[in-house]
Amino acid sequence: MTTSRRVSRVSSLIKQEVSQMLLHDIKDDRVGAGMVSVTYVDVSGDLQHAKIYVSIYGTDEARAETMAGLKSATGYVRRELGKRIRLRRTPEVLFREDRGLEHGDRMLSLLNQLSQERQNKGWEDVIPEEQQ
Repeated sequence: MTTSRRVSRVSSLIKQEVSQMLLHDIKDDRVGAGMVSVTYVDVSGDLQHAKIYVSIYGTDEARAETMAGLKSATGYVRRELGKRIRLRRTPEVLFREDRGLEHGDRMLSLLNQLSQERQNKGWEDVIPEEQQ
């Protein structure tokens, strides 16, 4: 049975190696269509499966194209991980798109919009008189 420390360490190593592959080794033009970065790697407790979450900057078409390129590069990524990381069995690799940064950006823009509306109305409209 693996410890959570080992799972965390393997996850970190996979993230590092896949990031290097995205920068230097994967030659598929579809992967280069959008800026891709590995945000998180979720490794199962038995180290047999690895979900690699990637953030892709670009249009929806570029995102879909990049995900298709990553899906086709899955075998290469798994083979390279087997060479670079010494494990008894190389985990199955699955790429997932991480839209967390996009959602966070949307929330920030909504909060900024609310703040701007408060400033335009004036604080008297927002704060009840008994609290002033």
